[in-house]
Amino acid sequence: MRLLLVEDDVMVGKSLQRGLVQAGFSVDWVRDGRHAELALGHGLHDLTILDLGLPQVDGMQLLKKLRDRGNGMPVLIASARDAVSDKIAGLDAGADDYVLKPFDLDELIARVRALLRRHAGTGMPILRCGALVMDPGRRIVTLDGLPVDLSAREFGLLEALMLRPEIVISKEKLEESIYGWGEEIASNAIEVYVHNLRRKLGSDRIRTVRGVGYRVAEG
Repeated sequence: MRLLLVEDDVMVGKSLQRGLVQAGFSVDWVRDGRHAELALGHGLHDLTILDLGLPQVDGMQLLKKLRDRGNGMPVLIASARDAVSDKIAGLDAGADDYVLKPFDLDELIARVRALLRRHAGTGMPILRCGALVMDPGRRIVTLDGLPVDLSAREFGLLEALMLRPEIVISKEKLEESIYGWGEEIASNAIEVYVHNLRRKLGSDRIRTVRGVGYRVAEG
């Protein structure tokens, strides 16, 4: 899953980006509201973590513009503004969650995962597709009860498919989901990861819909 981190504090931003990447996310980080507005216009991200006190464009203005355009992407506000009125304003403006700085990184990651599940239409922390089971929080995949060893990219691709098992996802969208800005993407990268997943999970587990993309199946 690909996240947009909007945070002007360099120390906080570096720490948070590092922790989120270690948790398996692809993270693009911008430090002001203007660059955040440009990034959000591309529609590449699955969730935004948003500070409110930003240079150039305030975080609350950014959120309101996003919702006015009809963009329903999950937004988690992470702010030092601790007044109840600020929390109410943020949630009323369209934020999906609001956490106060300083926050516990593990709690924030758990909230991010919960918002992504909710947005995908499932509240279940464990993703299942027949005998294939994924625990995103613990980074564990099992098939018929046996553990499956996946690389970070393979895990990310499979998670994107399992979050929406009824949806065919294009190669381009899968690339956007597992790669961040500036990362080199080989032309056949997704095909290679799909090949590896089929080798580890069975040839029928990842289905190709010709000319459209990929979907996960019960096998």
